[in-house]
Amino acid sequence: MNAQALKERLFATSPCGGVAMAINGHPVVMRHSGALWLPVERMLVVADLHFEKGSAYAARGQLLPPYDTGETLTRLEAEVASVSPATLVFLGDSFHDGQAEDRLSLSYADRIAALATGRTLIWAVGNHDADGPRALPGELADELTVGTLILRHEPEPGQQPGEVAGHLHPCARLVGRGRAVRRRCFATDGERLILPAFGAYAGGLNLRDRAYAGLFARPPLAVALGKDRAHPLSWAMLGGD
Repeated sequence: MNAQALKERLFATSPCGGVAMAINGHPVVMRHSGALWLPVERMLVVADLHFEKGSAYAARGQLLPPYDTGETLTRLEAEVASVSPATLVFLGDSFHDGQAEDRLSLSYADRIAALATGRTLIWAVGNHDADGPRALPGELADELTVGTLILRHEPEPGQQPGEVAGHLHPCARLVGRGRAVRRRCFATDGERLILPAFGAYAGGLNLRDRAYAGLFARPPLAVALGKDRAHPLSWAMLGGD
């Protein structure tokens, strides 16, 4: 089956502007915000928030506007208000480093804590924040099994049907009419899924980078994030850096 036929079989546009499909047989919606919605479980999943990345750079003398945590939280609060999840999963690298929680302002800490009100908050372990939060509410987990899915921060080598991961910060690059456009994206072959980074200052790694080699059973499809909707893109449409 070629990429276009696979796309037509798997994907459907969701009323929220996201893209609905099945990953390893389990229904999901890839929202245009970069969050993943599991409607059966009412579970919202976001990866690679990288709270306090700006303050980490400032400590090294590389000044960035110190608004990344606030911007990320504002977008996340909007997603939570939109779908009212029963469970909210932070899929690793929620903090940019081991001291980031200590650098949180009280107002930001209160906003994160408020996200746990009335729902289960789960912090998956990432490579940037292996110890998890110390003073914030929620449960810590290495990985979660949800139906036919396994949620973890870092993709395991080789093909892993049902794996939902972050870590790689996938992005799609399109070239046309003499200009290039780069967008964060989901990446999937229908068997596994890699989420885009949700954090405001998190970077992106081109989906054609060799870091993705061997992870998919077939050339993956990108679901690029747009302003109002997500856009499924075949492998043939993607350009390298």
